[in-house]
Amino acid sequence: MTVRTVLVTSATGKTGRKVAERLAARGLTVREGSRSGPVPFDWEDPEGWAAALRGTDAAYVNYYPDLAAPGAVAAMTAFGAAAAGAGVRRLTLLSGRGEPLAAAAEDALREAAGGVELTLVRASFFAQNFTEGLLAEGVAAGELVFPAGDTREPFVDVADLADVVVETLLSDAHAGLVHELTGPRGLTFAEVAAELSRSSGRPVTYTAVPAGAYAELLAGLGLPRPEAEWLADLFATLLDGHNAEPTDGVKRVLGREPRSFARFLAEG
Repeated sequence: MTVRTVLVTSATGKTGRKVAERLAARGLTVREGSRSGPVPFDWEDPEGWAAALRGTDAAYVNYYPDLAAPGAVAAMTAFGAAAAGAGVRRLTLLSGRGEPLAAAAEDALREAAGGVELTLVRASFFAQNFTEGLLAEGVAAGELVFPAGDTREPFVDVADLADVVVETLLSDAHAGLVHELTGPRGLTFAEVAAELSRSSGRPVTYTAVPAGAYAELLAGLGLPRPEAEWLADLFATLLDGHNAEPTDGVKRVLGREPRSFARFLAEG
């Protein structure tokens, strides 16, 4: 199958930006879907999806805020039907590693999309979460507060994830497969704080808190309480140790080792 035009959903997000850049560098026509971008796409407005999908061969499906979120199953059902109806032939779905609720959304997309080729990319916690978004402001202030205890997590570099996504979109070898992506080794959040301190030259201290206390912190920052509680519970569930072991997913797809957390900090 020859892929010429790809829709990238959530194209302004951590992974969408990098996927779009890499596809464009390979000479593909990229439809960058976002609320404010050149291709209007909003996960809360299904009526606009058909126009964004029209004329595309493949799509990168990155559901916001997370496939484990309430509403994700319904959204994947609707998107799968829209993609099949638009004649899209290949989908790559970003999912979370070890997320039972995300698995239900994966199944919904697979069933609704019918015969459309589907590849699942299940990622561990992003290395970029410490330098962009939710945790970045605290890290810049020297504080890393999170409900992770002393659990190890093999943080994945989004650059590696984007390379894998592009490969699955352009190659015929990945239809129906599940790729679990991690970094090369697990780190505790205390070890992450030490790496951040070394990289920046400024001390960063990790404080472990229970999920309830973290929800209070998020609510105090202005996040709606239901969303704060959902996020805190999700993080505590994902970081309970069941995802601690790294995988060889990046190497199996790309033929090289994934970037380490220290290399991510050094090279960006």
